[in-house]
Amino acid sequence: MPVTLHTPPPSDLTAAEIARWRPVPVAIAADLVQGEGQIDPAIRPLRPAGQQPRLFGQAVTVRCDAPDFGAVLHALDVITRGQVLVIDAGGHREAAMIGDILSGHLRAKGVAGVVCDGAVRDTGTLGGWSDFAVFSRFINPRGPSGAERGDINLPVTIGGAAVAAGDLVIGDDDGLVALSPAQVRGLIDAAEAKLAREESWIAGLAAGKSATEVFGLPALSR
Repeated sequence: MPVTLHTPPPSDLTAAEIARWRPVPVAIAADLVQGEGQIDPAIRPLRPAGQQPRLFGQAVTVRCDAPDFGAVLHALDVITRGQVLVIDAGGHREAAMIGDILSGHLRAKGVAGVVCDGAVRDTGTLGGWSDFAVFSRFINPRGPSGAERGDINLPVTIGGAAVAAGDLVIGDDDGLVALSPAQVRGLIDAAEAKLAREESWIAGLAAGKSATEVFGLPALSR
């Protein structure tokens, strides 16, 4: 069966609505989604903590019948600047779905990065890029075989999370979340409030206030 390009679900999210999420860490987003949209923490960034570029962009989804990577190849012509390639390889670990050649092309196009629920390779090169984020479940030097099957822009499951084309993918050192358009709109006020609250905690502790005062804790019993 040939690779099929599906029509993504319609979305009227504006650039301004998406941009409000840029300062929000994954930890805050994960607290708010309470598991719905948090991607398995076993899918990890290649770069060490403190060096990982932030991943931020709307998803172009790919479902691979690994080790066939035909959908990844065709997605190169579909994805555009600022988007994130999300590869559902079913957790396949025996063959990499992407390496430095395809990732290098995506990087040159201005794509934000790649999330792969499967394996990647050429990690010495991929991990050296400070402007292109790669998250993967496995690393395997063995390449894919076959380029005939798969789907693009079909809803997929990545690390236990449902991801649809157009969902907002956010990644940092702590992990990944995928926010549906409804979550992008419905949770941003709470995310900004939590971000402000955490900043007030930091300021209060730095000013010498007690933890009891800063966090509004009941007094210790004596």
